[in-house]
Amino acid sequence: MQTHLAPQYQDTDEGRQAEAILRKCVHCGFCTATCPTYQLLGDELDGPRGRIYLIKQVLEGEQPTRKTQQHLDRCLTCRNCESTCPSGVQYGHLVDIGRKIVDEQVGRPATEKALRWALKEGLPSPLFAPAMKLGQAVRGLLPDGLKNKVPQSRPAGLWPTREHARKALMLGGCVQPASMPGGHWSKAARSRRS
Repeated sequence: MQTHLAPQYQDTDEGRQAEAILRKCVHCGFCTATCPTYQLLGDELDGPRGRIYLIKQVLEGEQPTRKTQQHLDRCLTCRNCESTCPSGVQYGHLVDIGRKIVDEQVGRPATEKALRWALKEGLPSPLFAPAMKLGQAVRGLLPDGLKNKVPQSRPAGLWPTREHARKALMLGGCVQPASMPGGHWSKAARSRRS
């Protein structure tokens, strides 16, 4: 893809990196087949190809809007699109650059800033598990909108005692042990233990 970076991005590392990534894209559209947000919403701007166009426009000097920011925010950064791209476009890196540039130019409402801060600081916090237990304890008293976001409490279950020659390591993540204890266990493994 041909690009003409705006002067403020021409001599920056991010500008050069983004331009190299943009030049690899041939807009074939294979990426849309594996993009979950495009599959769900059906909007070209909520798929990798559309977001690449949005980022290109910003890098070429067009003023980003709240709508631009929203389309970039909706990307899950799962990078499924990279696995199907015949040109090897590093979409994940490009969207990181695009988000940073757009966030520098487009403000967010205070409530959205607070929510983003709470998620960023709260989910990996050691206080998340006790907060989740408290939420589960009072789940019945919560308004429906919040109640649907707090999973019902369920026991983690017993650890298996059966040994096997093959081993598997599973990353619990930062919230999975608190929100879904025992989530890595398949139904079949649970029924064998009973």
